[in-house]
Amino acid sequence: MKRLLVTGGAGFIGSNFVRYILRTQPDASVVTLDALTYAGSLHNLESLPDPGRHAFIQGDIRDQELVYKALAEQAIDTIVHFAAESHVDRSIHGPEAFIDTNVTGTLSLLQAARLAWADSSGGLFLHISTDEVFGSLAPDEPTFNESTAYRPNSPYAASKAAADHLVRAFGHSYGLPVIIANCSNNYGPHQFPEKLVPLVILNAFDGAAIPVYGDGLQIRDWLYVEDMCAGLWAALERGRPGGTYLFGGGNQPTNLELLERLCAELDRQLPDSPHRPHASLMTHIADRPGHDRRYALDSSKAADELGWRPVTSLKQGLRSTVGWYLENQTWVEAVRSQPAYRAWLNLQYLQEAE
Repeated sequence: MKRLLVTGGAGFIGSNFVRYILRTQPDASVVTLDALTYAGSLHNLESLPDPGRHAFIQGDIRDQELVYKALAEQAIDTIVHFAAESHVDRSIHGPEAFIDTNVTGTLSLLQAARLAWADSSGGLFLHISTDEVFGSLAPDEPTFNESTAYRPNSPYAASKAAADHLVRAFGHSYGLPVIIANCSNNYGPHQFPEKLVPLVILNAFDGAAIPVYGDGLQIRDWLYVEDMCAGLWAALERGRPGGTYLFGGGNQPTNLELLERLCAELDRQLPDSPHRPHASLMTHIADRPGHDRRYALDSSKAADELGWRPVTSLKQGLRSTVGWYLENQTWVEAVRSQPAYRAWLNLQYLQEAE
């Protein structure tokens, strides 16, 4: 029986992973550790499958004593580390928090794991990272793979690159069993609406402007969160300690194409909306400083070694995601009512490009 500690389990991917484990792995139990900052919410952990196999601890990964106590008292044998500051725009406005959480926090968590598992043969540390550590691709460049050199271009990406290096170093220097998972842009239910997909859905529903950075021709590789969760479980079950695996969705639309598809799906699901066609709400704003042009991942190693491939098409994933946000207005209002969230949107998106 696996006993997992999921850091950041009240956030977007973390809460989806907690649900996935409780639904699909009856021999596993989960302890969620989350500081409940602006992007983490207990609303994301409501109505869990088989909640008797889940426990929640509110705490900070930088609190090494707290983490060590949780690992020991809960007999944790697996850490799945999601907890991170993750929004590029926020990292540009205030990079300090990203270094504090993503680098110092990861170091503290690694130290606690090394101490807690020092006298045991068990233990596995799965670290969730991002494709952004590899930098930006030109349109004709091959996709990133596990051998691609790191070239982070934002404070967020740099902080995650530093965390990756720490995880790898603890595996090499101390023999800590570690695996690194770099993923492409996730989307799906429970994503905090500062991110592109939920922001578009909710702005369109309200008839508000849908912001488009610059020319909108940036390219991202989109992965439905349920497929990501399946990949992470495959890494826990069949991954090689010390290894790195890349998880991409195999979808590379431009941001403009993605927004057009989202708007078309909103038109379909909201036939009586006074804001149709929702694509008319798209408004170009000033581009993000240093905006990476393209990300894309080669997931062939995950396919070969883990037997993993994404199974959700972009059409299916977007349809499901739009439907979830439209059907879960209580969750939406709880998140959007936060004063800090409204202040952030005003700061970030109200200046239209000239």
